[in-house]
Amino acid sequence: MSRCVAMKPPFDDVVRTHGATVLRVCRAVVGPHDADDAWSETFLAAMRHYPRLPDDANTRAWLVTIAHRKSIDITRARKRRPIAVDEVPERADTTAGAEGHAELWRAVERLPLRQRQAVAYRYLGGLAYKDIAALMGGTDASVRRAAADGVAALRAAFNAASNTGATR
Repeated sequence: MSRCVAMKPPFDDVVRTHGATVLRVCRAVVGPHDADDAWSETFLAAMRHYPRLPDDANTRAWLVTIAHRKSIDITRARKRRPIAVDEVPERADTTAGAEGHAELWRAVERLPLRQRQAVAYRYLGGLAYKDIAALMGGTDASVRRAAADGVAALRAAFNAASNTGATR
């Protein structure tokens, strides 16, 4: 009797399937300026380790975990990098898309890091709270609270904007 053994898809398929999710997570955690670097670093690291990934592994969770670590590396490097300029240039909006996306990304960037990570990993990465807790440290309840607080802060920001007549 032959057994059907699940095989991992080619790495190109993994990038096509999960690339957009990983990019959204990276944007939410490190911002639009460094998101492409975090995304690239994530998939470079993943490509090196993909052959050793078990066939039955949760690939999306694995990639979000790598993106989390690469985002932390970029955040730490950013803090060590002084930027001296005479005049601050205008910042290009790299999150442009449908109306309101730029405002949403700005609101996400204003969240405290722990809330931003919890929201990104839960709602953009699709991870379970227990997986996020293992990734970020802490308990399921603390991660759930951080995500809830982050979503509440985003709702409050958009309610305030709509009450002042701003467009979404």
